[in-house]
Parts: sequence; structure tokens; C-alpha cells
Amino acid sequence: MRALPSHSDSPPPPVHVAIIMDGNGRWAQARGLPRTEGHRQGAEAVRRTVSCAGNLGISYLTLYGFSSENWKRSAAEIGDLMSLLRLYLRSEIAELHKNGVRLKVIGNRERLDPDIVALIEDAERRTGGNTALNLTVALSYGSRSEIAMAARRLAEQAVAARLDPADIDMEMFARHLETVGMPDPDLVIRTSGEKRLSNFLLWQSAYAELVFVDTLWPDFDERDLENAIQEFHRRERRYGTAGG
Repeated sequence: MRALPSHSDSPPPPVHVAIIMDGNGRWAQARGLPRTEGHRQGAEAVRRTVSCAGNLGISYLTLYGFSSENWKRSAAEIGDLMSLLRLYLRSEIAELHKNGVRLKVIGNRERLDPDIVALIEDAERRTGGNTALNLTVALSYGSRSEIAMAARRLAEQAVAARLDPADIDMEMFARHLETVGMPDPDLVIRTSGEKRLSNFLLWQSAYAELVFVDTLWPDFDERDLENAIQEFHRRERRYGTAGG
């Protein structure tokens, strides 16, 4: 995985792109196929997007794979999703490692089966030294829970007199989030035409540019990612300051 040659008149890509992958079920329904097939094709879209992100020179790519709310889906669909996750972790890690991709998984692992947790830990360990692309997958993840957990940890330190509450600031709080060590996303993309964050990186996305595309996730390709980045470059990022 190599970055494409840069041109003097081309702006650099956003450092961190986060994607809410949405539309697998609707993709399958429109074709009279089971939802499982939509998820399978969605996994192919993940492969394409990881490769494209590396080629474009993106340093951090975060994918919303399975939210904490997704546990409310049917047991059959959850089982299919977990089977696909096992398959991905077993079949793709060697390729990711060869291409210099570092994998990190955020989210509540307590609800995942032990064999999946073991696969995740092995993948993170094997790819931990890679630097070409930092790939983060959010599984069983919910941003509100993440924020509440960070607040709880700080409160516990304060109660134990290991921390003065007056010292708590935004930087300290961010260090207690699961994304510690990662830059905040510059660009958040959501597929399928929906226009909401759905409890994804709420703290981290405070100043991210949001781009919503109509493409269903299984159809998402290099052109969609490049178009979203072009839209990102058309935006004026002011971070609360007065614009021109």
C-alpha cells in the first residue's frame, strides 16, 4: 500500500477520515437478497476503502462497524455479523499486516464472544508496529457510553485523591477516551443518505466536516471517497473563528 504521487497544486488529504458505514440492509432488500448478503458485500467495501485510503495518503481511517445499539437486532442477524467478523479477522489480518496497516478496535468487548476478543487482541498485537495506515474499527461502540466511562474514571481518581477536579480540562478528558493517541477526525462520511451521527465519535467530531452521500455502503468505492475528500477541501474550516 503506497501513497499516490502528490502534485504541487493538490491539497494534502485529511489526516483522519471516519466513516459511518450504512445501507447494507437496504442494498440487499433492493435486490431481493437476504441481509446477510448485504453485510458480505459491505465487507468487500471495507477492503476497497482501506486500500484506497492508503493509496490516497490518509493516515487514520476509522470505520463504524457495529454500534452498541445494533445489539437490539435479531439474534440471527447478529450471529451473521459476528460470523463475518470472525472471517474478516482470520482472513484479512495477514494482508493488512503486509501492507503496513495497524489495526485497533474500540468499543465494549465484554459483549463479544471470547474467541472474537482473542482474534482482535492477536490482530492488534501483530499489526501494532505498522505505520502506513492506522485503521480503527468501532465494534459494540457507543460514544455516549465512552464519554460516561471517561467521566467515571476521572471521578474515581478524584474520589481517591489522585486528581484535583480543578485540573480536569478538555485535554485531560480526551486522554480518557478510547481514541487516546489519535487525532480527531477531520472528515466524517456517512453513506446511504442518512444525515445523523448515530452516537459515533460525538466528542471527537466537534469540528469535523460532515459529508453525507447517497451511495449505499456495499457500493461505496474509490470515487465516492475521493468525491467526499474534494467536498472536504471546498469547506472553510474556521474552528469557531470569524470567516472571510
